[in-house]
Amino acid sequence: MANQARLLRQWLIIKTLSVRHYGVTVRELADELGVSEKTIRRDLQTFVQVGFPLEEQAGPHGRKSWRLGGGNQGPDIRFAVDEALALYLGRRFLEPLAGTFLWDAAQRAFRKVRASLGSAALRYLNKMADRLHQTTVGISDYGQKAEIIDRLMVAIEDRRTAMLHYRSLRSTESVLYEINPYGLVYHRGSLYLVAFSRDHDEIRHFKVDRMEEVDVTGSSFRMPDDFCLDEHMASSFGVYQGDGDVHVKVRFSPTVARYVEEGIWHASQQLRRQRDQSLVAEFRLSDTEEIKRWLLGFGRHAEVLEPPSFRKDMQDEVAHMMGRYRSTTPVDGQGAMVEESHAR
Repeated sequence: MANQARLLRQWLIIKTLSVRHYGVTVRELADELGVSEKTIRRDLQTFVQVGFPLEEQAGPHGRKSWRLGGGNQGPDIRFAVDEALALYLGRRFLEPLAGTFLWDAAQRAFRKVRASLGSAALRYLNKMADRLHQTTVGISDYGQKAEIIDRLMVAIEDRRTAMLHYRSLRSTESVLYEINPYGLVYHRGSLYLVAFSRDHDEIRHFKVDRMEEVDVTGSSFRMPDDFCLDEHMASSFGVYQGDGDVHVKVRFSPTVARYVEEGIWHASQQLRRQRDQSLVAEFRLSDTEEIKRWLLGFGRHAEVLEPPSFRKDMQDEVAHMMGRYRSTTPVDGQGAMVEESHAR
């Protein structure tokens, strides 16, 4: 996700160079985008290496500036019809990021794709669009979080400390944290920030939905040399990060065995079919909280075999559930009777 902050900045550089035909200096670009001149020079060098028609020219008093040469507005990117259709039909998978710069830029690109297609292709496109549906159960809406996401990306890219106003799931008021943001993780329709919390002196995960404000400071931080976002998340069954090393072994009934086999649930998974067509799955995790929630969704079709402590945890959870359902009348969280609804 850190690459997205770089993508936004580099896109703005190209857009600026495209409209300022007489050129723009490195210092001007750095001031306008709020980054260092070193960062701008690195971006310009990247453009040159990949073939953008950039030219450095000398002006009055030795003033050097950059411009797009040859009157071009950028690289000539063309798609075959099937490629354009695939990109356009995939647009709905970006919908959870609606309101952010990624969504806005994608919509402009999709409009260009649509405009470049002939009438026959458009009819086909509309026909195909009606046959592709994405479920939206539980996804987050980031239409009101665009500015927060942009600031997080700037802080991640430039490695700048940020002040985070965050209200956790159990808090009634937001708490201010000083953080070093490392990266963003997209998990089950929601964005999470991985950051070093100076208040807790450890790496923590913060859900973007619960962020009320982010202020990027002028202070920089050094990313640990041995930190890798992929490796950091490798032992998590989702986004919950523990500090243990747990070997989990689960038996799935034949009813759901094929469904489990069809998915990649974790990098460490080992799946083995049994003679009775049940499935034994093994995982190496840092914590069992998230896999517990996942297994509960299978009901009686999943049984924890190891470790004994996790099996006991599942037994306690099921016992609490049974206690809830022994009563013929539902109760709310405070023990009071809940009015039953007869609406259909």
